[in-house]
Amino acid sequence: MGSHTDSTPDPFGPGALPEPATSAGRAGLDALLADPGHAVIALDFDGTLAPIVPDPDRARAHPGTVPALAALAPRVASVAVITGRPAEVAVAHGGFADAPGLEHLVVLGHYGAERWDAATGTLTAPEPHPGVAAVRAALPGTLEHAGAAEGTWIEEKGHAVAVHTRRAPDPQAAFDALDGPLADLAARHGLIVEPGRMVLELRPPGMDKGVALREHVRATGAACVLYAGDDLGDLPAYAAVDELRADGTPGLLVCSGSDEVTRLRERADVVVDGPAGVVALLRALADRLAP
Repeated sequence: MGSHTDSTPDPFGPGALPEPATSAGRAGLDALLADPGHAVIALDFDGTLAPIVPDPDRARAHPGTVPALAALAPRVASVAVITGRPAEVAVAHGGFADAPGLEHLVVLGHYGAERWDAATGTLTAPEPHPGVAAVRAALPGTLEHAGAAEGTWIEEKGHAVAVHTRRAPDPQAAFDALDGPLADLAARHGLIVEPGRMVLELRPPGMDKGVALREHVRATGAACVLYAGDDLGDLPAYAAVDELRADGTPGLLVCSGSDEVTRLRERADVVVDGPAGVVALLRALADRLAP
């Protein structure tokens, strides 16, 4: 695929695409290839476009991401990066700002509460839920009381706050010890807890990737949708695609595979090998859709 600039192997071959494992997935891929101008390509960020790293501040999109999206985005109705991160952080870590060819890209941060448009560079965002500040202030004491302060790390996310256990002496034990106390803390302040890959995020209810995806598909008038994710927080988006398919909008579910989370793999139509596999799939789609 001579147009891309990184050295990631192409597991599908030039212009070739993986065969979806389900009839619904095959219908979704067929619809996307037949009418790309009315297709939405929706992608999670961490673990899907960016490899998971111990320090989320150091996460960066796979180097092939921007070239692949720049080749694909002009051929579809919209590419949407849907993430729990602040939109500005995903834009910076993805290298999306001012990248040629990404005019059809939007970043829906904080599960759609924020929106950044590549075409204009504008960001729209509401005021944070008041419970987020209260939870943030109480978190250090909660971690200490649960005996899980060592190695855990609090990530400020503006409209949410997350506790990472990946750097704890026993990451899974710290995760398990904090699950109940953080759920209680969140409930006291009108928030919910979203578990992920060695992370527990406290955020307002009603914010999830399924809501963001459904609203974006509706707003764009999309006739088909592809969604790619890797973690438990992507399950609502998977459910949204299932609902859209039941209502007659074809869809394709892609899993950025990992050993840490298997629930998406079990539900996906196509499983690829992490962010490098997602990039290869995006490139293959761009090549297939090239005039």
